[in-house]
Amino acid sequence: MIKSMTGYGRATGSFDGMDITLELKSVNHRYFEFSSRVPRNFGFLDEKLKSFFQGKISRGKVECYVQIDTAGEESAVVKLNSALAKGYLAAYKELSETCGIENDIKVSDLARVNDIFTVSKEPEDEEKICADVLSVAAEALERFIAMRAVEGGKLKDDVTSRLDFIIDKVAFIEERSPQTVKEYNEKLLTRMHEVLGDVHVDEQRLLTEAAIYADKVAVAEETVRLRSHIDQFKKLFEEDGGAIGRKMDFLVQEINREINTIGSKAQDIEIARCVVDVKAEIEKIREQIQNIE
Repeated sequence: MIKSMTGYGRATGSFDGMDITLELKSVNHRYFEFSSRVPRNFGFLDEKLKSFFQGKISRGKVECYVQIDTAGEESAVVKLNSALAKGYLAAYKELSETCGIENDIKVSDLARVNDIFTVSKEPEDEEKICADVLSVAAEALERFIAMRAVEGGKLKDDVTSRLDFIIDKVAFIEERSPQTVKEYNEKLLTRMHEVLGDVHVDEQRLLTEAAIYADKVAVAEETVRLRSHIDQFKKLFEEDGGAIGRKMDFLVQEINREINTIGSKAQDIEIARCVVDVKAEIEKIREQIQNIE
């Protein structure tokens, strides 16, 4: 099953007067990249969350938001920003000396300055809080993966239809290619009769020219490989886990290589048009698989 790298999951939980809300978002990215935003004084959760998700999400830029609300009276810590307080005192003193006015600054005046004091609630039991947050994270992850699977299903349907389109074009090329050789032989014979008139046409020379042309425009090997690459691509839809998107990206490169070779050999306008159509679909597939995990 393929999964999109675009996903969202949200979960909440209540534990002993503590309400936890966790949101998980992701977009496509070549590798796994994780960032989290947790409340102040809960920084110990960052690494725990990264370790938790890293083993379960293989690719994508993942953002995790954690909100923790507590009820009731809790222990709080009031911290003084000494450097900021000293800075203000020095500035007041300089102002007093510069303007020749009395420096009557009081502690109560400093206390009203923003960020002089910070009040924080200290987590009491980090281990328990960690366990509670991770239990909410597991629920959010389940919803996140479910959404990725839904989006992956849509990508699968779109890419499959484009691969089927390419197969139809390959079938046309396989059918058309021998006809181009036949048409070339007929044109060559007609031209030789026009040039030579009643002079006997050297059939051996004609066969040699026809063989050279047939070898020049032969695309059987390329179409066989194209079909093989597309079969392998479709089998990836059924794989579970792993960086499927990277494997698909490799196969798209190989499909593109084969169709380019066919295009370089094409001496027929209808085959050339098919090549252009296939290349357009390949580009659309390439864009879609950039979002597959």
